[in-house]
Amino acid sequence: MTRSSDSLPGAQLRWSAVTDRGRVRANNEDAFLALTFDARNVHYLGKTGEGSLLEMDYVFAVSDGMGGAMAGEFASRLAVDRITRLLPKAFKQTAAGMEGGYGDVLTELFDQTHRALLFLGQSDEECAGMGATLSLCWFTPQWMYFGHIGDSRIYYLPATGEGLLQVSQDDTYVGWLYRQGKLNEREAKDHPRRNVLQKALGAGHQFVDPQLGKVGYAAGDLFLICSDGLTDGLYNTRLEEILCSKESRSDPAKSLVQAALELAARDNVTALVIHAL
Repeated sequence: MTRSSDSLPGAQLRWSAVTDRGRVRANNEDAFLALTFDARNVHYLGKTGEGSLLEMDYVFAVSDGMGGAMAGEFASRLAVDRITRLLPKAFKQTAAGMEGGYGDVLTELFDQTHRALLFLGQSDEECAGMGATLSLCWFTPQWMYFGHIGDSRIYYLPATGEGLLQVSQDDTYVGWLYRQGKLNEREAKDHPRRNVLQKALGAGHQFVDPQLGKVGYAAGDLFLICSDGLTDGLYNTRLEEILCSKESRSDPAKSLVQAALELAARDNVTALVIHAL
């Protein structure tokens, strides 16, 4: 099923993704996903690329795993792999311009991933306590639908000049304090409990309640999905500077991760940038 290109600004996407274990961690518990799909097929994409939304939808996601031994690494991979099983079911709705069902599909996706992580955590001693964050962006022509849980982040940079906007909410008490205006960005970054999650997939949480929403976008707009290893050291103003710089235009994700590594990043660092053309 092919969509008409009439009145579809931003019907072409360009993306770049980079992940690094950082300066301290022995392994990388971050994972990212880039794929395109229609009603029948799913295709995994490379770290960089460009594609059209006229025939297929696109999904990009970042997950940060947690748990003992290699459990965190496995948890993040499981979280992104589950995405491929559900989203093709909803493609016909998007091709027909129907908005209904997005929330149901994403809710089911997060719920299934949560239950799978809980089951593994309870059935295997090495996986006890395993869990993951998940920040997902689902692109159709003109709309980006998102699902989020944890403290990885989704940012939106409109071409119209409003500045960088954080779309997702950090599922931490410190994140709540920041949103309430009780902490500024520097105080939030320095807070000793900044990485203590109130919500995550798995990790012993009984229920999962992801943040869901949508953003209308146009040609020239940028989106950034990243793990907390990127934002621990880089302030929002610095993220925006890098995204807007001419030097980073060819591979903005690489520029972002390099900037974080220059600050001796202690955590794994992942950035995935999507540019609507």
